[in-house]
Amino acid sequence: MFTPEESAAIKGFLGRDPNPTEEAVFSVLWSEHCSYKSSRPYLKMLPTEAPWVVQGPGENAGIVRLMNGWCAAFKMESHNHPSAVEPVHGAATGIGGIIRDILSVGARPVALADSLRFGPLSDERSKWLFEGVVHGISLYGNSVGIPTVAGEVYFDESYKGNPLVNVTCVGLMREEDFMRARLVGPGNPIILAGSTTGRDGMGGAAFASEDLVGDTEKKRPAVQVGDPFMEKLLIEATLEALQTGAILGMQDLGAGGLSGLGEMAHRGGLGAEIFLERVPLRVRDLASWEILISESQERMVLCVERGREKEIIDIYRKWDLNAEVIGHVIEEPVFRAWHRGELVAEIPSEALGACPVRNLPRREPGRIALLSGKIPRIPDLPWDEALLRLLSEPDIADKTWVFRQYDYTVMTNTVVVPGQADAAVLRVKGELFGLSLTVDCNGRYVYMDPREGARRAVCEAARNTVSVGARPLGLTDCLNFANPEDPEVLWEFAEAVAGIAEASAALNIPVVSGNVSFYNQTETHKVFPTPVIGMVGLLEDVSKACRAGFPAPGLSVLLVGRRGSLSGSAFQAVFSEIGGRLEQTDLAYERNLLEAILLLHENGLLLSCHDVSDGGLLTALAESCILGGIGARISLPESPELIFGEGRGAFVVSVKAGNESAVAKIADKYGVPVMSIGTTGGDELALNGKGISLSALREAYSSLEKEMEP
Repeated sequence: MFTPEESAAIKGFLGRDPNPTEEAVFSVLWSEHCSYKSSRPYLKMLPTEAPWVVQGPGENAGIVRLMNGWCAAFKMESHNHPSAVEPVHGAATGIGGIIRDILSVGARPVALADSLRFGPLSDERSKWLFEGVVHGISLYGNSVGIPTVAGEVYFDESYKGNPLVNVTCVGLMREEDFMRARLVGPGNPIILAGSTTGRDGMGGAAFASEDLVGDTEKKRPAVQVGDPFMEKLLIEATLEALQTGAILGMQDLGAGGLSGLGEMAHRGGLGAEIFLERVPLRVRDLASWEILISESQERMVLCVERGREKEIIDIYRKWDLNAEVIGHVIEEPVFRAWHRGELVAEIPSEALGACPVRNLPRREPGRIALLSGKIPRIPDLPWDEALLRLLSEPDIADKTWVFRQYDYTVMTNTVVVPGQADAAVLRVKGELFGLSLTVDCNGRYVYMDPREGARRAVCEAARNTVSVGARPLGLTDCLNFANPEDPEVLWEFAEAVAGIAEASAALNIPVVSGNVSFYNQTETHKVFPTPVIGMVGLLEDVSKACRAGFPAPGLSVLLVGRRGSLSGSAFQAVFSEIGGRLEQTDLAYERNLLEAILLLHENGLLLSCHDVSDGGLLTALAESCILGGIGARISLPESPELIFGEGRGAFVVSVKAGNESAVAKIADKYGVPVMSIGTTGGDELALNGKGISLSALREAYSSLEKEMEP
């Protein structure tokens, strides 16, 4: 269970061998999932600071300033292994956990986004997992009353048996309400509030730190079971309790359960003494180690000002929730747990967050050079045939089947709903401004070139953000990789983190929170390296949010940005084979492109704006036609690289006739090329006089819906 180095370190901290309860605590908090023992050295290269950053990595969520004293708190987490074993509950409790991360810093959760990966839909188990995960997200998010407003879904053989379920939550708060996860003031009581404690989720953090091999059915007890209605009560009770000023520190109980109190104590330079018989249980006669590491959901632990514990307890009980004083803060920097008069654990506070770093070897996979040197054949296909096939690919096709199951307008903050634009837009009630939210990553790019693929993920999320008119403020990441003990996997990870760091620094978009998920592999498959990027932006006037669909006939259609490349493209993956060197992102150009688009928005020139991404330029044009219900007449050379190339930074925009020169003038200021490519109108997308009807485009684009509901 522990490496010889880890066993020696534990014995060094304790001055003796750990007892079984202490061993259980270390097994969870020193797991890869909790300790980041293989990834910590690499994460240090990420830029995390900016004048508008209130809190970067290190707390339960990152926080950035918006306007007028408002802040956005946000973070992304994974629930991959639980979802592979029990997709409904695994995905649902992923939503519950990320909501509590946002609540923990004092923010009201206001929106969710999901980034999902599955095996091909032709595989029945992959299809079952897809259905279950989407149902789990909707079950929890809809019931708790928080809208799921953005997301993405990809399908690939590499995710067969090991789906990726990454969820992001964003919350709103006043800056002065920021709450830290720490214990303060010796003698202050520690209160456990929320649900009862049971055996569900036992060892979940350790389970997340293993490959998905063998009989996964035996792992069902490690999957938590959530109660979204209890979570709703917990949110309201906690926000009310925070307004009293009596709460001095707070932490949700997720991975590691109550043993995480030791980390809270260490952050405050203090200790904690708790009495496990005071913990409200849903199962009688739990052992001390079970109470300590249970990951039962909908629970918060609070450090409260001495003498005000009844005030806080009364609030939670008013909301029909449990709330009990289970211990107190002590000056001695020790995490001490008693159970029915017996001392069952006594661990220095610093020890629980001090797992030794693993300096594992790295090696570049041989496939990198092979793919880079390969020159795949470009098939000679009619553009209309190729476009309809691409639109029907599950990665590109309309995702209405997914987001139709989500209540994406609950709370009445959603200005731009899923499917209308490249990012969601939310209002801040009572204010003119709002925020945007998007998630993005193309694992195929990262598989071909981890550093470049990660750069592209950041740039794509930034382009999604500016497409609606918002300025990017910060990003959160969820780094999904296979076993880090494999030198090739760790090389992929290190390269991807370096790529994120380079793009984040160049675009001045700090990394304020995140998560690492290793061991995403089965006996037969390693997942594509998939560093998902979640991004929040500021839109100063939400009434000016821009959509992707063409809004009217008679508009000029422009390509703002550079032509794409076929290497790694959907066209290449569908009609040939992936290969060739990914063209390296020009980060200075990308920053100029973002600024140009933002200035075009500011000047009111853009009537629609859509990022050119999966499927290339012609796919983006088709989507703008479908979303707006208006056709377009386009004139372009029919070279596959121009009309189906990807990855080099471009937008399809529509502007009023006569404003083309104004757009070109602003773009030229930033060194961004502009090409006039056509006009809107009619009921077909026509390229050089040959057209596809809107009804045929919609028919191809609805393939996912037909697959899931034949």
